[in-house]
Amino acid sequence: MRLIAGLATSLLVLGLATGASAHAVLVSMEPGDGSILSQAPKSVQLRFNEAVTPAVVSLIDAEGRARDDATVSGVGETIVIGLPDQLPRGTQVVSYRVISEDGHPVAGSLVFSIGAPTGSAANTARAGPLNGLIWLVRFGVYLGLFAGVGGAFFACWIGHVRTGARLTAATLTLGLVSAVASLGGQGLDLLDLPVGGILTAAPWKAAALTSLFPSLLISAVAMIAAIAALRSEVTGTAAMLSALALAGVGLSLASSGHAASASPQWLTRPSMFLHGAGVAFWVGALAPLAAMAWQRTEGLLFVLQRFSRAAAPVVGLLVLTGLALAVMQLQGFADLIETKYGMILSIKITLVLLLLGLAALNRYRLTPRLARDPANTRPLLRSILAECIVVVGILAVVAGWRFTPPPRALAAAAVTPLAVHIHTDTAMFQVLVSPGKAGTNGFILQLMNGDGSPLPVREATLALSLPERGIEPLERKALLGADGYWRVRDVPIPMAGRWHLRIDALVTDFERITLEDEFDVPAP
Repeated sequence: MRLIAGLATSLLVLGLATGASAHAVLVSMEPGDGSILSQAPKSVQLRFNEAVTPAVVSLIDAEGRARDDATVSGVGETIVIGLPDQLPRGTQVVSYRVISEDGHPVAGSLVFSIGAPTGSAANTARAGPLNGLIWLVRFGVYLGLFAGVGGAFFACWIGHVRTGARLTAATLTLGLVSAVASLGGQGLDLLDLPVGGILTAAPWKAAALTSLFPSLLISAVAMIAAIAALRSEVTGTAAMLSALALAGVGLSLASSGHAASASPQWLTRPSMFLHGAGVAFWVGALAPLAAMAWQRTEGLLFVLQRFSRAAAPVVGLLVLTGLALAVMQLQGFADLIETKYGMILSIKITLVLLLLGLAALNRYRLTPRLARDPANTRPLLRSILAECIVVVGILAVVAGWRFTPPPRALAAAAVTPLAVHIHTDTAMFQVLVSPGKAGTNGFILQLMNGDGSPLPVREATLALSLPERGIEPLERKALLGADGYWRVRDVPIPMAGRWHLRIDALVTDFERITLEDEFDVPAP
């Protein structure tokens, strides 16, 4: 009982410790990608749709040298990369890798030129087997959770036999090893290290700071509980342990990843919990049932009928929760064929329909046949083995979601406001203009000191003018929000053109900071 209480407490604490998360996408950058500047900027600023943590940032200058004198600072959803003085004229490449709130790395590069493009900047992409390793160990974790934990639950609650227990224990062991390797692979990906870097401490420390860590920890606790359930000689204890393990499957999947992080959280996280537990219930029964059919175990018909009755509502729940999660991730039906995430989902749906067809065949054709001839288990065995093959295909496909941001995240990147970055030794102002077209716009001002720290300001004023068309400055007072950003709403920008922007920040009664810049406003 102490073991059960300890495992239950661990799962509860780990579940409560995981927060809501999402997949970050880059929404703006300053200077713009591919821009040509007359002078070297003092910094590069990257803005994401959510808070991110910088992992690795590199700078390759126009002479092809990797510079280690760039500085990096992160403030919420903004990453500021301070550039060294005296960059050579030509094309520079800034590569970044940041940690999204859902634990996944987000990587990319920004190219800009000083004076004129030179084409000498190096490509920093690293090819290697890391993505394959990450996919493989993710697949191993899924086998441990669904076939392993689900198999232990089936043995303790449905089958009440040990047939197939060795295979179940093997998948649990595989799952535990894969969970550890998955954490290491995550760290390698975050820091952009080769596979050999897994022998160092850095990737493990980096991965431990992401939401994947508690998710994998919950997975490990669930698989350990399932192993304990298989080894327990006390029926009640084994049943409780396997039930806790099944709950751990749902909790693990609901604590991290794309689907669990979508909005609204009150729907997606419970849906992911129920979906994960339901998949484990169904998938976990296949290998033990196949073993029973292979060995012509006495009582196979009774166990099969008992499982079929219990599986019917579970399948309905899987369909409903799967549909809800898909709706939250997609922007429309076209995403099923126009995005990589949608194509993976389409393949999964096709395989699930095939699996449902096999399940229906088992229930309505092969189970009655088994009732008439209990000794003839071969047709049922072939059908269950076919289900196992389809399940392996589904898990292999779903493991590929690790590398594909969902359409909801891509849609956030499509709605990109104009970004204006003004940086001097004294102050640094970041201005976002939304929607960034001629018409009525909203302005968000982030006022900072030259080193990127918050700048305490008493009041801020925004002024816009279009000298080439004779439009004098339009001044508006900014209001300070609870999040520390200054906002100016409903600002009219009557026409497209190159507008002049001035921000006056009153620091004290005797000190005022004024920064100015220009930005291009496109037609609506």
